[in-house]
Amino acid sequence: MNRPVWAPFFFAVLTVVFLVPAPFRTAFSQPGEMHRIFILHSYEKNHVCGQPQHNGVIAALTTAGFEENADFKVRAYYMDTKRTNNTPALIQRQARKALAAIHRFKPHILVPLDDNAFRTVALELTDSPMAIVFCGLNGQPEAYNRIKPFMETRRQPGHNITGVYEKLYIADAIRVHARLLPGLEKVRIFVDTSPTGDAIHKQILLEMENASIPCDWEITTITDWEQYQQAILQANRDPATGAIYPAVLLLKDPATGATYTAPEIFAWTVRHSKKPEIPLNYSFAHMGLFGGAAVDFHAMGVQVGQMVARILNGAPPGTLPIQDARKYALVFNLKRASQLGITIPSDILMAADEVITE
Repeated sequence: MNRPVWAPFFFAVLTVVFLVPAPFRTAFSQPGEMHRIFILHSYEKNHVCGQPQHNGVIAALTTAGFEENADFKVRAYYMDTKRTNNTPALIQRQARKALAAIHRFKPHILVPLDDNAFRTVALELTDSPMAIVFCGLNGQPEAYNRIKPFMETRRQPGHNITGVYEKLYIADAIRVHARLLPGLEKVRIFVDTSPTGDAIHKQILLEMENASIPCDWEITTITDWEQYQQAILQANRDPATGAIYPAVLLLKDPATGATYTAPEIFAWTVRHSKKPEIPLNYSFAHMGLFGGAAVDFHAMGVQVGQMVARILNGAPPGTLPIQDARKYALVFNLKRASQLGITIPSDILMAADEVITE
């Protein structure tokens, strides 16, 4: 019997359909359906790290032609694991609440911001019917993959999860400071012992392993608020220390039980440190730190939003490579520069993404 001429094409189409993972044949197959996007913050509402990422995601979707409340709607949940729910038990309790909220909303796409949201919630949804695009992951994807397999490789994840890894660009940041501070001998780096702090510690070691920088560097793990205060005062007394990199975002006072997060830590730092600070991210210069090259959280959110837009347009997440954050920002706080007696060369100021004057 002769086979119809259209048969090869028909069977080719069937092959493609059945090779596409089932969740994405159903989740995005209804014409005119409003897409549901769930943004899961590890942070509290309006956090200096979380909100720029959130805003960047929405901005990228708008640029891609998707209109909020017309083409997509967003639900956000704030786990508040940095300030309030910052013990393992409380983080897990928030994870359960977040999972319940996600199941009620039934999102097409989940966007977890930061490691706590990814580790405790997103990993639990590996190979589920929703796409997951993480933002601002500090821990190595390979380490999380050993906890629960969610990717084949960074280049070809192959499951329902992809996203943007938060590269710190710390070597570039130190090189910028070496231009600002001729004769810079040493940069002292401080990290904390929280899960994010441990991940940042590993990131720094990885990025600095083969980096060529024009000065020495030293990393210290800070366990509590009192130790941090002592470390800053000690750095003040050390003539070889030309700058500090305070990647310390969560500390507790063992005497009072008080919790200190970025706003309190950096307010105290600016009042007591005599060394220019290299900020971990762009927003910390707005909290008073001196500045330099820092992670641009809004740009990282935009990068994730572009990936979300591709998924909304039909790309399976497993085909989208996991990316490094592509951009760091050059930002300076002139008030802090004046306090430290530092004059920033005009060519560097002109190249800055932002100069903070107040």
